[in-house]
This record gives sequence, C-alpha cells and structure tokens, in this order.
Amino acid sequence: MKILILGSGGREYSIGRAIKNEQEEHELFFQPGNGATDNLGTNINIKDYNLLAAFAKENEIELTIVGPEAPLVDGVVDIFKAQELTIFGPSAEAAQLEGSKVYMKNFLAKYKIPTAAYIESDSIEELYKFTESLSTPIVVKADGLCGGKGVIIAQSHDEAKKAIGEMLSGKSFGDAGKKVIVEEFLDGFELSMFAICDGDDYILLQAAQDHKRIGDGDTGPNTGGMGAYAPTPLVDEELYQKVKDRVIVPTLEGMKKEGAPFEGVLFIGIMVVNGEPITLEFNVRFGDPECEILMPLMTSPVSDMFYKAATNRLSEIKVEFSSQYAVGVVMASANYPYSSSLPAEIVEDEVHHESIEKYTHISYAGVMKEDGVLYASGGRVLVCVGLGDSIQEARDRAYLRCGQVHFVGKKIRTDIAYQAL
Repeated sequence: MKILILGSGGREYSIGRAIKNEQEEHELFFQPGNGATDNLGTNINIKDYNLLAAFAKENEIELTIVGPEAPLVDGVVDIFKAQELTIFGPSAEAAQLEGSKVYMKNFLAKYKIPTAAYIESDSIEELYKFTESLSTPIVVKADGLCGGKGVIIAQSHDEAKKAIGEMLSGKSFGDAGKKVIVEEFLDGFELSMFAICDGDDYILLQAAQDHKRIGDGDTGPNTGGMGAYAPTPLVDEELYQKVKDRVIVPTLEGMKKEGAPFEGVLFIGIMVVNGEPITLEFNVRFGDPECEILMPLMTSPVSDMFYKAATNRLSEIKVEFSSQYAVGVVMASANYPYSSSLPAEIVEDEVHHESIEKYTHISYAGVMKEDGVLYASGGRVLVCVGLGDSIQEARDRAYLRCGQVHFVGKKIRTDIAYQAL
C-alpha cells in the first residue's frame, strides 16, 4: 500500500516505523518528515493542502494518516475527502474538540460526560468572580491551540488572575487566549486513553501515562511530554468499561447529533478521582510520546487499523496487543523548553547487547540530516523506547539505550514510570 504520513515528530516516525515493520510491503511518504524519516520512506515538501491532495491523487496514495492537530483543525481531511481520497483523521468541524477548549467543555456539559466544574468567558470580571469561588490550585486554559502548553495550574488566586489577564490581552498565547476557561483542580491520577474511531465504532487502545514536566519528580514547567509508559497497571477492566460507557460512547453519539461524526484518534485526558474517570480534555490525534510506546505494543497490522477506521469498517477487525510493557524516554535539547538550541551532532554507540538490539529502538523527532550526518535540531530530539515483560525491565532497557546516544546538551528525566514502580 502507498501511505502518506503528515507530520515531522516522533509520533509520525513511530507510525511509519510500525508500518515499515509489517509483513506486507508498503511505500511510505512523509510531509514534511524529519532528518530520519527518509530511512523509512520519502520526505516531500508540499505545504498547500490542495496541492498535497493533488500529489496524493497523482501518486495513487491509498491512505493518508494525519499526525498533528494543526492540519486537522485547518481542514486537511475535508480537502482530501472532497478529492475522494482515503484519509485517517477528523473533519475540521469534529477537530474542534481539540481546536477549541470552549467547544470541548460545552460539548462535555451538553452530553453529560463527567468533567471538572468550569466557566468559559472573555469577560475578565466573570472569570475573576468564578476564580474567587474556587479553592486553590486553579486551572486556567487558553481556548485555542497552544501546542500542548496553554494550560496553567495556578497555586494562588492572584496567580490565576494574572494568567487570565495575560491570556485575554493576547500576551501569553495570542489569539488562542482570546477566550479563557477557568476550572476546578481535580486531585487524582492522570491517564492518557486513545480510541480509534470510524464515526460509529471504536477500538480502545491500552492506557498510557505520560510525564509532562521537564524535571524529575514532576518539577519545572510543562512540556509536550518527557516520557511515557504503557500499559499502566493503574487501570483495571472496570475503569476501562466506565471510560467506554461514560465518555467514548456518548461522545461518538453526541458528535453524530452535532452533524460532525468523529473519525480518527480520540485522545482522552482522564483524571481518576476515587476510582471515577473525569474527562480533563480531548485531543483529536495521538499523544506524543504516548504514540511512540503504543505502536510497538500492537501485534496486529497498524496500517490495517488506520485504513479500516478511515473507511468506516472498524467492526471488521480485531486489534491485538503484545503482553509486554513499553517505556519511552524523551531526549531533549539543551535549552528545552525555554528557548531554541544550536544544532548538535548525534553520535550513537554501536549496540553489542542482544537484549538492547532486540528490545529497544529509537523514534526520531527534532532531527535534521546534513551530508548523511544526523543533528539534534532542537526541542524534543528523540525517544528511546524499551520493551520488557515488566515495567521495570522495559524501563531499564530504555535507559540503557539512552546511555548509547550522545549529543551536546542532551537532557532527559531519570524517573520515567516512577508512578507505576
């Protein structure tokens, strides 16, 4: 099958890698890809979605998989479908579940899906008044897309008010903060759950847990994610069933009633409070780095899952998972997440241990290639993934792999999966 993958991060690399490792021969294209995706397929550079659809038609692309949220919110799926191309992802209207936090919170309320108490407004007086009614900490969110960084957990009422003011003025997140949500802080443990949807049916993947903050022990500022593990032992069958019954089914039914059937990845950020799942937020694509650990745990062909979801035929397949655990450790550049870093050459030691060769791999993200040499180009550079029969074994292997990758200023957390261990 000829497959086009949109995006340039570790998420897209890991999807490409999983498809490349299937029994069948696939020809892969990446738009724009990164410095390492050309090892899996062909990188192309066509930014205009109409021209990209024309490329897909001309080159007989049989399936397009959209990785990041921005093209989905911008309507790439609608453009491809208008050309009768098969594409995996939600329409622009359905992508509002991530594109607008106000839309998402109001949708949750309308369809009685459990979520935190909140107010959404562009009135500073209303927001301040609601803030005063909450006990600290307080959650403040910008409405629009902020690359996973538009959420402030304020430790005091003054800090919450400052965040509200900076968002509304456009100082913090530009137009994305022109409407603001203030909500109660929920005290529990957080999970990432991913449902592959075709508008009617869904397949729930194994629950993962990621580590957002830059420093060990969950200290420092939020990032796009510094590591993750799956499946988490914090979830039992009863909790999976509650998420299906209370979140996924009403969401799919609700989106059909809204005239925007949901197809693609429904990424549910869950807070488990006293055994009950409360929806923190929706995203409409895979999490990163969660995707990097979920892909290698799937033993059935992922290309088939994406294709069947994109053609409303999920009911025809059974997705199967390995009995192993996966741990992914993100390696970031020197100044992440504060500022950009200078490119640094990546040096990888030769792998001599059979277990590292067999049970670890690297998913590349913020990398570029010059004259055949790979450089860390900033941000989150790569993810070292380890597999094992226990979380401890998977984690140990992931960190062994980390020890074999070197570049100036490399930054990692040393405690990924500590919640489970």
